[in-house]
Amino acid sequence: MKLIEFTEIYPDEASCRLAFKQYREKEGITCKKCGNTTHYWKKKREQWECKKCHHRTTLKSGTVMENSKLPFRYWFIAMHLITSTKKTFSAKEIQRQLGHKRYEPIWAMMHKLRLVMGMRDDEYQLSGEVELDDGFFKTVAESRDKSEPIKRGRGSQQQTKVLVSAESTDAKDEHNPKKHGKKKKVRFIKMKVINSLKKDETTQLAEKMIKKGSNITSDKSNSYNGLNENYSIDSQVIKKEEINKILPWVHTAISNAKRMFLDVHHRIDDDFLQSYLNEFCFKFNRRYFDNLFERLMIAAVSYRWNWLGEEYG
Repeated sequence: MKLIEFTEIYPDEASCRLAFKQYREKEGITCKKCGNTTHYWKKKREQWECKKCHHRTTLKSGTVMENSKLPFRYWFIAMHLITSTKKTFSAKEIQRQLGHKRYEPIWAMMHKLRLVMGMRDDEYQLSGEVELDDGFFKTVAESRDKSEPIKRGRGSQQQTKVLVSAESTDAKDEHNPKKHGKKKKVRFIKMKVINSLKKDETTQLAEKMIKKGSNITSDKSNSYNGLNENYSIDSQVIKKEEINKILPWVHTAISNAKRMFLDVHHRIDDDFLQSYLNEFCFKFNRRYFDNLFERLMIAAVSYRWNWLGEEYG
């Protein structure tokens, strides 16, 4: 959606509230108290009333906006901005664009949107031919002991481990007109923060990301030894000059994500890296969609996030 179109469709708070109501009714309203799905709309109170138990549901209840005091139009503008470009916006820049005095509510809004992006992508698994590898992202660990010297390399406290998978297949010539184009074409990707690359933990996370029976291509790391039982594994020692032939899209995703973060964010706390990865993957997986704003809106009305750590669908 172009900027001019957005301002024409959502010119004020009232239009945003009406649109949000319509999105909610399209996805369906479920009563928290009894689970009933038929409701009356109370126009004066702007609430739905359950036909069975008469429990009332507000516009924001059960959505990403629950407990937020920010105007609906703030949310709509933020969703438009982050879906209208391949890059992203920092919370500070969104705050400047909105002219809001306090930074913290805008920061929370942005992370809630990124979290529901991840919850939406978690509904499906990769399948077929899948590339699998790990990457390391530079982060700031606020909880680390400041007296402890910073290690270098893979074990550094400034590096967060991420398991990356990409659903890719061999590309035909018509999809690779360039002489040095990739030998594979990619559909979807997943990027998940992982505490360690031990076999058991890697296996457990990979099974959430990838459908059993898929064919996995990876390097010959001991981290993936536990996958042989449920997957067909093609593991091999990969030379540096051949990495873009064997695992092209995994490393393209890692490089592009790092570049996006470097361009926009001055620093990323390790606790919130997954949130930024959610946004990158959500937009990458829908890169050919014309209605990305609508896709995010559906996620926004379908999920809410409890900051204590529980997910609700």
